[in-house]
Amino acid sequence: MILTVTPNPSLDRTYEVPALERGGVLRAAGERLDPGGKGVNVSRAVAAAGHRTVAVVPLGGAPGTLLAELLAAQGIEVAPVPLKGHTRSNIAVAEPDGTLTKINAPGPVLTPAESEAILSAVGRYSPTATWVACGGSLPRGLTPAWYADLVTRAHGYGARIALDTSGPSLLAALRGRPDVVKPNAEELAEAVGRPLATVGDAVKAAEELRAAGAGTVLASLGADGQLLVSGAGVLYGYAAVDAVRSNVGAGDASLAGFLTAGGEGPAALAAAVAHGAAAVRLPGSEMPTPADLDLSSVTVTADVPLDRALSE
Repeated sequence: MILTVTPNPSLDRTYEVPALERGGVLRAAGERLDPGGKGVNVSRAVAAAGHRTVAVVPLGGAPGTLLAELLAAQGIEVAPVPLKGHTRSNIAVAEPDGTLTKINAPGPVLTPAESEAILSAVGRYSPTATWVACGGSLPRGLTPAWYADLVTRAHGYGARIALDTSGPSLLAALRGRPDVVKPNAEELAEAVGRPLATVGDAVKAAEELRAAGAGTVLASLGADGQLLVSGAGVLYGYAAVDAVRSNVGAGDASLAGFLTAGGEGPAALAAAVAHGAAAVRLPGSEMPTPADLDLSSVTVTADVPLDRALSE
């Protein structure tokens, strides 16, 4: 079982429009309503692959009730943490060329008691979890050190933990020594405080995160592939994608593929790349099923193209 933790989940509504015109009246060609948040998306991808997953989510108000219903409809076991505030709702506008404009609401303000209730829920389920995957922004009321506390507690329960967050929350969590961190190129650059121009630069940044406490770094480089940097060395995975429909949740799908394939080694990296490549071909934040995956198109190698320039 994979346990996920999403401290700031959301209802994500995505509209597909011919073009985004500021100040105009836009008529959507399509729309979707999905449960959102990094941990939630990992659970959605795990469930889509036919595996058991439990999602720890703080829920409040009518949006929280709807979010729980949407998760249950996708075969996800929900471990709700009641909130006084309301679960946030986000909006995304997708254009045909893959450009995505997002408006993310700040979400509720969590009390100390609600924060502790989330951590307590993790404690109840961690002993039976193969992995604990957590991530996303922190809601108001939680400090950047919250993820560090979560990592420490999960390890105390004997669980392995994968973390997908950024900025001060990522840096603070490294002292808890998370087993896996999953930044993208921009988040890697932010973490080390310098721009990354090549795949080699990304490798060096990932190695710095390992030196700071991360066990393994699974780095998404967008169209330039993915890196797996661990104590066993460096692996590079790549799959060509002819057309991007939406990249919402693609990184979360990658992490789900990585964890369901064991969370280490070339096979897990190949699964991560295949899930990410499949996700960007789907609308909104729809998660890929096994039928959407094409492992034959994935290349995983230890011959890392260090001089390859990263896309803007």
